[in-house]
Amino acid sequence: MELTSVKKIIEPMPASDGAGVKLKRAIGTPELDYYDPFLMLDEFGSDNAEDYVAGFPPHPHRGIETVTYMLKGEFEHEDSTGAKGRMASGDVQWMKTGRGIIHSEMPAMSEGKLQGFQLWINMPAEFKKNKPEYIYIDSKQMQIYKDLDKKITIIAGKFKDIEGPVSKHNVEPIYFDVELNEGKEFNFELSSTHNSFIYLVDGDIKIGDQTHEPIQNSKLIILNKEKNLDVLALKNSKFLLISGKPIGEPIARGGPFVMNTEAEIQEAIQDFHNGTFAKY
Repeated sequence: MELTSVKKIIEPMPASDGAGVKLKRAIGTPELDYYDPFLMLDEFGSDNAEDYVAGFPPHPHRGIETVTYMLKGEFEHEDSTGAKGRMASGDVQWMKTGRGIIHSEMPAMSEGKLQGFQLWINMPAEFKKNKPEYIYIDSKQMQIYKDLDKKITIIAGKFKDIEGPVSKHNVEPIYFDVELNEGKEFNFELSSTHNSFIYLVDGDIKIGDQTHEPIQNSKLIILNKEKNLDVLALKNSKFLLISGKPIGEPIARGGPFVMNTEAEIQEAIQDFHNGTFAKY
């Protein structure tokens, strides 16, 4: 059996976004600009309120999906579709921005630990002009697999016979939060046609039959295309496993807008400035 091997290990770079929220960016950097269909992966996390209290005031998006996963803390969300709510620990917001949305994400706390992730997924050209859609997934709705060795929170995709709340998606995403006990293994069959990666949140792991040093926390691990993933925890570890089918289309970026051509980016900018951006 051929085991999935490590293609590349990337150290996330310090960055800031919104009104100065400090974060670590793993995808969307000079080292890894795009990993089709994934455009960006940020980890935000601090127990210093000055690092996050300014939040993400109202800002636009077009042509992408944003997936926000809260590990600790609370955020309040509001957008131009009229959707609003409070995200707490374990909750997920999956937002399809389509032809345009304006939203804000502001901390609902002024002290304590805030930690989470935001993933940007590209949309195929045929869906970039669709009406925006907002999906809120309460932690109580999340599907969980648990045994003596591990706990797997299934946000998207299927583990064994347990299917996550996000399914029937065009890029067929896998999004698992895996907690693995020391000395135990996690095994999963990936699609050889998909692009897959692990983000190690905490702990030390080995992947496949690797002979190099153990991989330590806060690393992005790009996986090769072999199907059989085998992860060994050298101590209690937590990681995200994310996978998706490449779209294979040209992309053009303009800040919060991701389209297929520069002309479409200019159109998005003009629509935003002339007030027609988020008209449904």
